[in-house]
Amino acid sequence: MGGDGVRVTSTVALQFQRPGTPGFVSACAGFDLSAIPTPDVAVSVTDEHDVRAAVRFAADHGMPLAVRATGHGPVAGVDHGVLVDTRALSTVTVDPARRTATAGGGVRWAQVLPRTAPLRLIPLCGSSPDVGVAAYTLGGGLGPLGRLHGWAADRVRRIRLVTPDGEPREVTAHTDPELFWALRGGGGGFGVVTEVEFDLVPGDALYGGGLYLPGESAPELLAAFGRSTATAPDELSLSVAFITFPDVDPVPAPLRGRFVAHLRVTYVGSPAAAERLIAPLRAVATPLLDTVRPLPIVEFGTIHGDPTRPQPVSCGGAVLPRWDDAAVAVLLAEIGRSTPHMLELRHLGGALARPPAVADAVGHRDAGFTVFTSAYPGPAFEAAAAAQTAMYERLLPWSGGRSLYNFTARPDGRHADARGAFDEPTLARLRSVKAACDPQNLFRYNVSL
Repeated sequence: MGGDGVRVTSTVALQFQRPGTPGFVSACAGFDLSAIPTPDVAVSVTDEHDVRAAVRFAADHGMPLAVRATGHGPVAGVDHGVLVDTRALSTVTVDPARRTATAGGGVRWAQVLPRTAPLRLIPLCGSSPDVGVAAYTLGGGLGPLGRLHGWAADRVRRIRLVTPDGEPREVTAHTDPELFWALRGGGGGFGVVTEVEFDLVPGDALYGGGLYLPGESAPELLAAFGRSTATAPDELSLSVAFITFPDVDPVPAPLRGRFVAHLRVTYVGSPAAAERLIAPLRAVATPLLDTVRPLPIVEFGTIHGDPTRPQPVSCGGAVLPRWDDAAVAVLLAEIGRSTPHMLELRHLGGALARPPAVADAVGHRDAGFTVFTSAYPGPAFEAAAAAQTAMYERLLPWSGGRSLYNFTARPDGRHADARGAFDEPTLARLRSVKAACDPQNLFRYNVSL
């Protein structure tokens, strides 16, 4: 690499950016402003040739390599090495006959939905369409349609990636079954994904949205939530989040400055059937705001209404094996108007608990619920990490320290590992694939195995 930051290979001229340059800042930028990487060099790739050159450069110089796509999930601890920004790998193609879509390594779900919706096809995206396809899917991919259709990783047909030796590989169940198994649910520590092909499911509309209830109704709402989830059909996905909204203009007027219980509803079927199922939840309290309605697929992200503006984030997660009143009492003791973080309880089960047609590495399929906490900027932001950490310690008798791979982030922002995301046999198998694929541990900045 010359003094001007350009390294030329036989096939590509690639611009490596050093700290202090506009290109460096752009490559490192992401959603979570509390985890902005500070590598030695960064590169924004535009095609697979760029990716190969970046990986080979890192390997040749013995430098660890981090991947930054949308930057929605934190990549903690990137303080040296090479960062590869894949956001320009943004091509989306849809094959309506095969009911599949192919997304580049930097594609967000928001770029996929407008392409599939007119064809009456739905991707198994997450609650936030702002999240990237590749990282979300590699980590399992839990979305509001999961109880009916399973994990996003279960629907992957093909992954193209550049492995640590700098070579592109087309990975399928037939070409490399062991790596294909590991990539789907085992995270991003095996290479730089340049393309993912996945199945779509039929559908053109949902019934869903949010019931925003007074937060003070939490005990009655969680009791009703437990009863409703015990008998819920796979077509119904429910989660509830407790949060005190700031008193600012972007927040709808009925919610400003209020402590709120946000019940999220996703139903595949008729509005009448959905309303019968959620009637006991509606009966808990008069909503402050009700957005439950027939929902076009392109408005999928309004169900959860996740933040989209880049900001510092402090978050964590845990899974619970089943509904347990004692565990729920821990959650109830945590939430309130002064709680410095959002707390979400999401129902799992259904197709999420069933094995896929082609086995993959997704962990904790047997979990009944997942808990997620997240804090955003505000007067109590500094206190949020300690508060979340203490709550997860109180949940240990039920969670056993387990969490979903995509929710392994530590509230204090420190590097996370995957020991809680998989059972021992799965973790041992993943480590074996990692050792064979990346013996030098070039890709060490993801959730470590």
